[in-house]
Amino acid sequence: MAARTKLASLLVIAALVSAEAMAGPRFASWLFTSWSDAAPQPDTDNSVSGGCPIESPDGLSLYMASPRPGGLGSNDIWVAERFDTDEPFGEAYNLGEPVNSPDADYCPTPLNGSYLLFVSTRPGPDACGGGDIHIVRNHPQHGWTEPVRLGCAENGEGPNTAGGEFSPSLVKFRGRVYLYFSSDVDGDQDIYRSRMRRDGTFTPGRPVHELNTPDDDRMPNISKDGREIVFSSNRATWGDGQAAWGGQDVYTSTRRSVYHRWSEPVNLGPGINTADSETRASMSRDRTRMLFGRNGEIYLSTRERQHGRP
Repeated sequence: MAARTKLASLLVIAALVSAEAMAGPRFASWLFTSWSDAAPQPDTDNSVSGGCPIESPDGLSLYMASPRPGGLGSNDIWVAERFDTDEPFGEAYNLGEPVNSPDADYCPTPLNGSYLLFVSTRPGPDACGGGDIHIVRNHPQHGWTEPVRLGCAENGEGPNTAGGEFSPSLVKFRGRVYLYFSSDVDGDQDIYRSRMRRDGTFTPGRPVHELNTPDDDRMPNISKDGREIVFSSNRATWGDGQAAWGGQDVYTSTRRSVYHRWSEPVNLGPGINTADSETRASMSRDRTRMLFGRNGEIYLSTRERQHGRP
């Protein structure tokens, strides 16, 4: 178990080597316009169910989870591709085995280096709980490698718990790698953070208290500089007792640097949220596009960068 956990962690490090280095406490100043009113992703086939949308780091692939016909199990990971970020995505295709299985596979998170984090309920002697975080690589010559499950929190070897994990999201700064995710191990979902140790293993996750409530707080996605996060929550009120819009709403929080606490989460309002549930929001690498799911459809909101550089 420990050897497999270490292998998975080392693969994560390799995936991040080619990524743009994070700069510790100093970052370029970022200012953005407000998020636009969300609309269905125009070039995604929303006639079939889809959710958990997220772009690859280069913006040329759109990963999603869907129970649509043609899959291997109750929920599979699919991807649509395009040649340029100004072009539409093509038709989504199923990633097939060994990424997908007869069990539920979801919450894909593409990384640099053709690696993919995802969650699966597939069984195995090293299984930790209801849905565990795995990592897999798409080898240029040999295709997808066999997925490796990250270790179990109960024995101190990783972030996976006896509950279910959702939406892994990585951030790196000054050589340190952190994994954000949500888990229902303590009942309602909360947001957790796990740290990569020097030996390449992950620590058990710790709750991110400033983002969590007694309600259901789930599916975080963190920006590449580690200073902005989006997630979903069904909290009834926020801020100074302001009412939420209903179901799961998308919230955002920021921080001055990766060494500071997260700000009080802010509901993104009626341009994004409705009386239905908005789930698994994710930002593009340049933070100008945000995707999320609603009622089995994929929605898109955009904003413009006013200052700084990606």
